[in-house]
Amino acid sequence: MRAGLRLPLTVAIGIVLAALVAIGAPLVLSDYLTRILILIALNSILVLCLSLSNGFTGVFSLGHVGFVGAGAYASGILSLTVQQKAALLPHLPGLLSSLSLPFLPATLAAGLFTALLAVIVGYPLMRLSGYFVSVATMGFLIIVNVVLINAVDFTRGSRTFTGVPLQTNLPWVMAWLVVTLLLLARLVYSPFGRSMMAVRDDTIAAGAVGIDVLRTRLIAFVIGAFFAGVGGSLYAHYLGSFSPITFYFAMTLNLIAMLVLGGMGSLSGALIGVVCVSLLSEVLRSAERGFSLLGVTVPPLFGASQIVLGIVFILIMIFRPKGIMGDRELTFGATKTSASSPSIER
Repeated sequence: MRAGLRLPLTVAIGIVLAALVAIGAPLVLSDYLTRILILIALNSILVLCLSLSNGFTGVFSLGHVGFVGAGAYASGILSLTVQQKAALLPHLPGLLSSLSLPFLPATLAAGLFTALLAVIVGYPLMRLSGYFVSVATMGFLIIVNVVLINAVDFTRGSRTFTGVPLQTNLPWVMAWLVVTLLLLARLVYSPFGRSMMAVRDDTIAAGAVGIDVLRTRLIAFVIGAFFAGVGGSLYAHYLGSFSPITFYFAMTLNLIAMLVLGGMGSLSGALIGVVCVSLLSEVLRSAERGFSLLGVTVPPLFGASQIVLGIVFILIMIFRPKGIMGDRELTFGATKTSASSPSIER
């Protein structure tokens, strides 16, 4: 069996579980638990594509959510009916005002739009390194937010963008999670993935052995942006109504926390971080309403969940600074580092 076709254990298990959950969960779980699963899958897609640049090429981007927002609005505009556009967005240009796409084509169009945007933005930004690229990508996030607020004819400005069909369900989001896992795993554990990790570990040495640093970073950035746009479309069709503030600093910090907690250089870590943060947040959110335990009644402590999450993150960064998985992957037979497993045939 070719080494490039071997998958980390977590990826294989994740694909199987996604298929089982998509089919069986809606039949046995409540609407509340189903919504939690949808959000976990949505965040998994976004954190996985964020790890592509932040974890595997060493470009710590703070502008990832800008692509999510752009994808959400692009898909939302394309999905509205002609009648809705006439009522909500009467000043749309001719083609957009008369075009209404189904869910899947709108999602693919959103991904392609954000990928094109990433090419334009990434070509100059991927030449930067360290905190320079972090600040620059944060500037991109701010620019996207300002454009969304001021492009009133397209986005309704700071007002709520509404009327998007609620078509994101568990089968759809699990199917996209499987696609994301398969493609990113195949990319990361390939000769090109080796180039990505070489660029991450030592840019000068990678260039010295003939690796095109800019090209490697840009390809990873564009692929991550495509799936960010897809995730934005899924979010748009899950929420139905949203505004520019939905895709801003709060979501950015949440996704980065999930990635850092799980391990930035690991697909397994990305998934584990999403599951841990999502479940812990839900448990703490329920507990802060007050509860009784062994005869002791704890009164409501609204906001305590954020404090507890902050303390947990601080402790993990102190005792496990590389996250739960670090740069390791769970593989069949052993836990291996992403830099050495699986081996690549040349």
